Amino acid sequence: MLVGAELTARFGLPGLAPAVLRLTRDKAAVRDRLFEAGLTRARAAEADSGDPATAALLVKTVGLPAILKDTAGTGSQNVWLVRDERELDAALAEAAGRQLKGRLFAEPYFSGPVYSAETLTWAGRTRLLGVSSRLMSPEPHFREEITAFPVAFPQPRRDALERWLDRVLAAVGYTDRFAHVEFALTTAGPEVVEINPRIGGALVGEGLCRALGVNVYEAMVEAALGSRPGLMDAELPGGPASAFVLGYPEEPGVFTGVDGLDRLPDMPGSPAWYPVKRIGDPVEHLGDSRGYAGIVYAEAETAELATHCAVAAANAVRVRTEPFRAADATGPRGAAGSGDATGSADAAGTAAGATVSRAGQGSGG
Repeated sequence: MLVGAELTARFGLPGLAPAVLRLTRDKAAVRDRLFEAGLTRARAAEADSGDPATAALLVKTVGLPAILKDTAGTGSQNVWLVRDERELDAALAEAAGRQLKGRLFAEPYFSGPVYSAETLTWAGRTRLLGVSSRLMSPEPHFREEITAFPVAFPQPRRDALERWLDRVLAAVGYTDRFAHVEFALTTAGPEVVEINPRIGGALVGEGLCRALGVNVYEAMVEAALGSRPGLMDAELPGGPASAFVLGYPEEPGVFTGVDGLDRLPDMPGSPAWYPVKRIGDPVEHLGDSRGYAGIVYAEAETAELATHCAVAAANAVRVRTEPFRAADATGPRGAAGSGDATGSADAAGTAAGATVSRAGQGSGG
């Protein structure tokens, strides 16, 4: 994102100012900007894991429970829920041994269901394309497990949410293009978790294409050319709602394959398996999204029904690993990226079909 922004500026191409994109990639700076605009209840607090006074300062400025995380993290990596001072001390100690992409900071823990707003903005006006559900693992981890689109918000609440998103994106100077805004729906209203200046990852883009009945990537191309995307004004024909379940193994180890894919054709929702790892890839981390080996995708008339179909199909699938050998401890062996839906998966995975989108390939980013 940042390299692309710098190249856009260097060659005078249409696009957001690099400073805006740098801001969106700094979660602490976004929190502070939203606080200044009256759009969140608290500022971020920088955390120095090597300073003995940090714990007391964070309790005083942020309070407990709190979230400790990387300003430039992704995929739920390097995120700690701290509910008391003991957990805070343990998280700070653990963070001191991690290689972060940005800086360590703390913010309040906003309790409530988590969603992702899928938006398109042009000339400072934001259109809410829909909302994705984000079902997570139990506390204290935040492993993403199930996503469905579009969530059926009542129209008045959806309209209010669109107005709020317009203000949120305007506050960070985000005037054009897609965004994937994660938020928690608290008793006091929505609270931003993070702003991603792109279409969502995994199969969010695929779900957008199918559920809206249009190829949303056409709008991405139009925006890159400096033209108002037709999607800003289009009447959307609509299509099936979608849901997907991330397939994690039960134990870390070397990925050896997937059982149960032969059952998918006989299950409702037209479920399909999208592989994202290759046979022999190491699976070292099961606490965040680095650990899933593939995605079970399904469709139905509503996001709720699609979720039921996807979960039923995922329950029939088992991701297999075998324990690491001593030779495997040297590190990853070229793992496929999370968007590699057509990589060299095992024969069973390929046969089950990393299906080709009827409207556009998922972003996987």
